[in-house]
Amino acid sequence: MIELMRQSAVPANVMRSAARGALALPPPEMIEILVYLTTNPVFAEQAKMTLAGWDESSSVLVAGDPATPREVLEYMVDAQNRRPRLVPALLENPSVEERHLIDMAQTQSRELVDQMLASKRVRKSSHVLHALGTNPHLTPEETGRVEQALRELGVEVASAPEAAVAPAVIEALDEETAKYLAEHAAEIAADEAKGFTLVGAHESSEEAAAIAEVTGAPPVTAEPAAPASAAEAAPAAAPVPAQKAPPERERISVIQKIARMSVGERVQLAMKGTKDERFVLIRDGSKVVSSAVLESPKVSDAEIETFAAMKNVQESVLRGITQKRKFMKNYAVIRSLVNNPRLPLDLGLSLMNHLLVNDLKVLSMNKNVSDTLRKMALKFFKQKSAPPGSRASEV
Repeated sequence: MIELMRQSAVPANVMRSAARGALALPPPEMIEILVYLTTNPVFAEQAKMTLAGWDESSSVLVAGDPATPREVLEYMVDAQNRRPRLVPALLENPSVEERHLIDMAQTQSRELVDQMLASKRVRKSSHVLHALGTNPHLTPEETGRVEQALRELGVEVASAPEAAVAPAVIEALDEETAKYLAEHAAEIAADEAKGFTLVGAHESSEEAAAIAEVTGAPPVTAEPAAPASAAEAAPAAAPVPAQKAPPERERISVIQKIARMSVGERVQLAMKGTKDERFVLIRDGSKVVSSAVLESPKVSDAEIETFAAMKNVQESVLRGITQKRKFMKNYAVIRSLVNNPRLPLDLGLSLMNHLLVNDLKVLSMNKNVSDTLRKMALKFFKQKSAPPGSRASEV
């Protein structure tokens, strides 16, 4: 059946039934078909809803079966689709790649930490244990359990913070950084002659003073956010970012530290630094630096959601997010981008097709975005919310 679907040899009514999970097929095959349909522009929304409510007992069996297709396992393990009851089975499934376990180990979820600590497979992997050791949700007692598990594997545990990072992770970071530096050497050299600037710093006297204290001259901000309309001062309709900025004093300290660095040093910090440092560097006036943040293997989904909603970043940052498939799998990122008045109109119009009905309605009333985007959102909202018969006639 799934091969017929891939060949577009299945009638629309059968596809519609499949998206509702109504075909008389074994659960493993039905789940595989539903995962395939999540990429279909017509049936994706219904397929995702069906998967989210699928019977847990059969879902657990599929999640724990090593013969389950890779696409199905990757869908289940993805943070946007992950169901807590399936996690234990996914953790023990040898067909789930270790890199997914490392990502899960760093996810800031109390429930996920408990599940990983109880996993036999996790306790046998030094890389996953190292990643879990960096999770801020660990209690001191749980940190001790992670260190004990590492010792049982013959891994020496040091007290220095850097010891919590797996050697393989550090090596990967160094390789990615060296590659980026080599590919953008000309851009880095060209920007070295320019002073450090921070997009939107003119809006904060504290930030401006911090930069001036280091550079000796008031900073010239790069590409200040321009209002999309006269109603720029109106409250934004976009969702509240999932991640907050660092505290004021800490943020100013980070800005002063970064302002003393060369462009090359800032690129390296963007790739290998902390979350708070990336929060500042994503606003760097040098495009090669802000782009390096998006290339960092350490950047999290929560950070990308925040960056997608920020109005004090360069347009190149927002374009860079849309060009990375791994970021665009996150619906919250798409929603934040479309509601961001800084997003170029061509991108907003193309991404709008992915919005759910309620979010189209919100966008149609967002006075911060362009009139064209609002009008198109209203048109799509009316089309998607109309009864099936009338919608077809309108299209």
